[in-house]
Order: sequence, then structure tokens, then C-alpha cells
Amino acid sequence: FQNSYEECRKNFILAAEKLNKKFTNVAISKLYIESKKDPDLTIDYCYVPAQKEFKRLLILSSAVHGIEGYVGSAVQQMFMEELLEKINLSDMGVLLIHGMNPYGFKYNRRVSENNVDLNRNCSNDSKLYKSINAGYSDLYNMLNPKGEANLKSIKNMFFQVNAIQKIVQYSMGTLRQAILQGQYQYPEGLYFGGNELEPSIKTITPVLKQITDNYGIVFNIDLHTGYGARGTLHLFPNPIEDKKLKDDIETIFSGNHIDWGDGDDFYTVTGDFTSYIGGIIPNKYYIPMVFEFGTLDSQTTMGSIKSLHNMIVENQGFHHNYKTKKNETKIKKTILEMYYPSSEKWKSKVIEDA
Repeated sequence: FQNSYEECRKNFILAAEKLNKKFTNVAISKLYIESKKDPDLTIDYCYVPAQKEFKRLLILSSAVHGIEGYVGSAVQQMFMEELLEKINLSDMGVLLIHGMNPYGFKYNRRVSENNVDLNRNCSNDSKLYKSINAGYSDLYNMLNPKGEANLKSIKNMFFQVNAIQKIVQYSMGTLRQAILQGQYQYPEGLYFGGNELEPSIKTITPVLKQITDNYGIVFNIDLHTGYGARGTLHLFPNPIEDKKLKDDIETIFSGNHIDWGDGDDFYTVTGDFTSYIGGIIPNKYYIPMVFEFGTLDSQTTMGSIKSLHNMIVENQGFHHNYKTKKNETKIKKTILEMYYPSSEKWKSKVIEDA
């Protein structure tokens, strides 16, 4: 684990260069991402091709939600240093994509510099960006307070009470889905999916198409943190209707519980990255999976309320500034802890589970 985007990127490239000495035709590349705020934002990738015959490709991606990149990077580095040499690469290639959202990673935000959640942004169909999330609109005032962020304001001190009233009014499942699925009307709001593909997605798309071209089977594991029971790895794909694919995923992860996103406690999202990859490689047998390393027990009512409140005040502070420097420091520290816990025990468990 490293504690800055630059350190994570440097260590990822060092690990990649070691692989370059062990395998043939390894490709290491840096993709600069268009930005108005920072000229040094890159998605870095390492591609180790199948060494003899092209059959299967594993894609391990990180930091679609930028701030979650610290953990994603650590898992990728562990995979490169400890697991890759143990795998038979005669007919299997591996593509590691580091820092899908470099702006969010570098500046400790989930979103891009356009306030876009990349995991709600990915679609080849422009209809997504015109879709209406009516449930989000109903909750707009609660989710997007105006004015400087102040943790001691009446609204913030009684946020839990207000949230519980909303749960009684609408039900937890309905609220969770309305808030988390993604929205395309409010650019300053939470879970904004954008008006078009973000630069990061546009930049990685031709790379994904080119590298997957030779393979018949493509398996993507996208690394995330935040949702779920603290210290627990949740396997959390969007619901899958294809019975064979669902059975194959159950077989691959035999012995592990898969949260299929079809129960009352879960939610589905629109414009997610794993589904997008499947959409741009339609002639492949594509297997998607999301790893979620839980941090705040957000599967419980109180954990969910706390997580949401953290995100609301962080977003408010970003757009409307902070009442005091103390508020800014506390809010930013809390949001980092929510996606990248400082606990060494938690970090060890992540690596072990991954």
C-alpha cells in the first residue's frame, strides 16, 4: 500500500517492469488523460500476452472510483508480485489497468474532474444520458444541500433522524436504488453519470478492443472499496440473466457467496464499467465481476446512512466550500477513511481475501 496516486503509479510501473523481464512481448504503457486542471494524469497498463496460444484474457482494473485506487493498486501489485508467476500463461493473457480515474485518485474523490461517476457513465447508447431517475429528484434537497459545508449545522447534526424518516416513508430498498443507481440531470449531484463518455473511458476503449481481439474468453475483475460489511470481500456483479454465464460465475467462485444485486439489500447501477466492456466486445464470451471490500458496514441501515452523509458533505464542500478549515480537514479525512481505511488489520485482510 502507498499513500499517494504518484507513489501507487510508480510502484505499479516498477512491478510491471519486473514482469517485462520474465515474460515475452509484455507491453507497458501510459495513457495521458485530457484535463483542464492537471497535465500529469495517466491511466497506466501492463499487458502480459498469452505466451503460446490466445484463448483466455483476465482483465484486472482499478480506480474506476478514483479514491478507491489505493486499495485497487495494492491488490494489483500483490497479483503481479505474488500470483502471476504461479499462473499458467501458455494460453492465458493478463491485462492490468491501473488508475482508471486518475483525477479522482490523485485528489481523493470518487468522481472525475467533471464530477462524473465513471461507474454510471459507461455506455455506447446516448439514451443513457437522457434517462430520468425520478426517485433521485424526489430526494434532491436532502442529497444536495446548498451553502458551505458545516458539520455542526442543525441539518447535519440531525441528518440521521431525517434519513430514518425518509426510510419509513419510502423503504430502505427504494431509497438505496433511487440514490445509488445513477442520475443524469444534476451535474453537481451525487452519482452523476455525465452527458457523454468521460475522457478516461474514451481513452481506454481502443486499448480494450485491440487487446481483447485475439481472445475468445474475457474475464474482468473490477476492484472497489466502500460497500458492504467491514473487512469482508463482497462479490457484487450487476444481475445476470444468462443462465450459463451465471452458472459459470458460480463455478469460478465456488465456495464464495455472490451478491447478485437482486435482493432487498442491494442495488443495481446504470452505465457501469464491467457491463461496458462486455458491450464493446460483443463476439467474446465475457465474464464480469466486481470485488467490493467493505469498510463501513454500509449494508446495515446505520452504516448506509453514515456512508451517504459522508458523501453528501464531501460533495457539498467541493462545490460550495467549507465553513471552516477544521470542517474541511475532518470531512476530507473521513471520506478517505471510508474508501481507504488506515487500519493495518483491514489492509491485511484485503490482500488475503483478494
